[in-house]
Amino acid sequence: MNPLTQDLAHDRYCDEIIARTDALRATVRGADLGATVPTCPDWTLRELAHHVGQAHRWVGEIVRTRATEVVPPEQVPHSTPGSDDPAALDAWLAEGAAGTVGALRAAGPEQKVWSWAWEGSTGFWARRMAHETIVHHADAALTAGTGYEVAPELAADTIEEWLEIVAFAQGAGDKEAAGLTGAGRSIHLHATDVPDAEWLIELGKEGFTWRRAHEKATVALRGPLTDVMLVFYRRLAADSGRVEVLGDAELLDFWLERATFG
Repeated sequence: MNPLTQDLAHDRYCDEIIARTDALRATVRGADLGATVPTCPDWTLRELAHHVGQAHRWVGEIVRTRATEVVPPEQVPHSTPGSDDPAALDAWLAEGAAGTVGALRAAGPEQKVWSWAWEGSTGFWARRMAHETIVHHADAALTAGTGYEVAPELAADTIEEWLEIVAFAQGAGDKEAAGLTGAGRSIHLHATDVPDAEWLIELGKEGFTWRRAHEKATVALRGPLTDVMLVFYRRLAADSGRVEVLGDAELLDFWLERATFG
């Protein structure tokens, strides 16, 4: 396990859901809720906030009911703020995060519940919602032009969870992820500000594998860990000037275009 992420536990993920929701609320508060989110151009800032709050409540319902099959979103109580008033949106986001975290803490990380992924547990959902909120806070910050920071261990774990999701999507036959092949090609992610925050992604004939390593690759993405995470999650352009791309930039573009899920 990566030393950066080995200490992350269920309670830490729960803490981060609350902390990152609070940061999202602070970003949204006073911003133009009708502004288009540049990293999710189908959404306005209000719709982005609704998505986060609905995701929290959906997971909260799965955990509270110990669901063994998918919960239809229309069955989730209080799935909208009920008003266009920004104060109602703010309170709704806070209440949803608190309720879901309360359910996750009460259940603990080992409770078996339904999930769409490789692991059906409350621990999976705590981690997933932490990273869901981390990434969408970035979307909101980029829209509102505010600052954005992530603790190194959480940024590293966000990268690793995304690699796990894309690998799962590839194994499940996702059309775009299935195209992430190409024997002999590799991608190196290298954080320049955090020791040991490096990953090697190796493409093969039938898919890709990844591991934590410092090795020469076909292309390297180098920069501060948070910026590497944002580029890797397609929240920051690789040519933004905040990171370096060394080697075959087209391979990085190839990955970023196809590393999707859903």
